[in-house]
Amino acid sequence: MFPGVFALANGLAHAGALSPDDYAWWRAANDHGDAAYTDPSTVDPACFDRELNPGAVSWFKSTATSLISTCDGYLALLDRYGVPWTELRTDHPGMIVYEDDVQVVATPYSYPEHWRMSDGRSRVSPG
Repeated sequence: MFPGVFALANGLAHAGALSPDDYAWWRAANDHGDAAYTDPSTVDPACFDRELNPGAVSWFKSTATSLISTCDGYLALLDRYGVPWTELRTDHPGMIVYEDDVQVVATPYSYPEHWRMSDGRSRVSPG
């Protein structure tokens, strides 16, 4: 599974790789996100537990346009630092272990034939 946009940006910041201006932007953007959106682990501490929910990842709902639009700045940050990223879309993120108005946390399905992804142009099937 690919790391998420926020994980990639946080990795740059925690590694000390950001310029002072980019670090300030990242800090402010993360603070805004923390204030505006629920961290699933504060509602269900087990949702990212590696033993209970192996491979659990967050997915934005397609209706969460405000949250999705916040990614633009993060993607620009990743591009500036040459960090590759991939946008994934699916109607079937896996087994849902947490859900709120803007996101779900899901564990991957156990069988490849259950996993359906789309890049918005064509269907992509595993291996």
